[in-house]
This record gives sequence, structure tokens and C-alpha cells, in this order.
Amino acid sequence: MTNSSGTNLDSRQAGREAADSRDGVRNDIRIQKTGEPDILQTSDGRLTLSVPIQIKRRSGRKLVTLPNGETAPVRPWDMTPTPLQLALARGHRWLAMLESGEAKSLKEIAAREGIDNSYVSRMVNLTTLAPDIVVAILDDTLPNHVTLFDLAVDPPALWEEQRARIGLGSA
Repeated sequence: MTNSSGTNLDSRQAGREAADSRDGVRNDIRIQKTGEPDILQTSDGRLTLSVPIQIKRRSGRKLVTLPNGETAPVRPWDMTPTPLQLALARGHRWLAMLESGEAKSLKEIAAREGIDNSYVSRMVNLTTLAPDIVVAILDDTLPNHVTLFDLAVDPPALWEEQRARIGLGSA
């Protein structure tokens, strides 16, 4: 499919251009990583706003980064929990079940959930993490090299040793 100027378009582009032409407006979306923001006015009075952006992936979602390094604030409904955040929540839920007497053992929780005992044990281990590591999990600011395995399997009892294990400085 081609547009009025003879350019080949895929079906999404063609649909967008058709909708734009119905409104008497033609929108072009181009992504540039470099350059300065600019406003251009054409001879027929239309304005073109040019803002260089960069799209980054963060926890499976795409963020637009502006030239000055700022990102748009994330709306709560756009957030999906990361696997580490889900694991931390599971660990705290299962620990609360043990402490309240709702479950008598990790084995009982594993049977209820239909999962392996060792998985339940590792998730409960996450409840012993240093507060700054927990904050980093919740804010999704842990270094990319840190995995669930690094945090959940035999975590050191001392918070300083936990930080050293994953390469974080002291808090």
C-alpha cells in the first residue's frame, strides 16, 4: 500500500495516515536519538514539533527518555510487578502465614500452593534481606546482574555481607 506521495506503507501506517487525512491533518512520527528540540512551520501554517527521544526498556516496559535524561513519570496503572517484586511479596505472604498459624510449616504451604518446598524456602529467605536491598527491589533499581538466585539462595545473615554479595556499597 502506498500513500499520496508514493511511499510504501505497512497496514498500521496506512490506517494511521487514512485516519489523519480524514481529519485534514497529516501526522508523521519519526524517532530520532540526537538533535535539538525544534518547531517548524510550513507554508500552509502547519506546525511540526521535533523532540529527540530515546526508548529504553525497563522491567519489560518501554520508557521514553528525553535529551536531558528525564523520563516521563510512570503512572501506577502502567506498572507491572517485576519477578523479584513478586517473589518478595510471596515470601512475605508465606512468612505471615507461618507467623499467624495459618500454616504450620513451609512444607504445608508448598503443598497448598502446589509447588516445591525449596522454592517456598527460598522465597521466605527474601524476608531477611537488608532494608536498602528491599527498597531497591521495590523501586526496581537493583543492578541488572542481580538475580533472584543471588538473593534467595543461602543469603548471608549480615546485611553488610548481603550487600557485598550482590555488589552494592554499604547503606
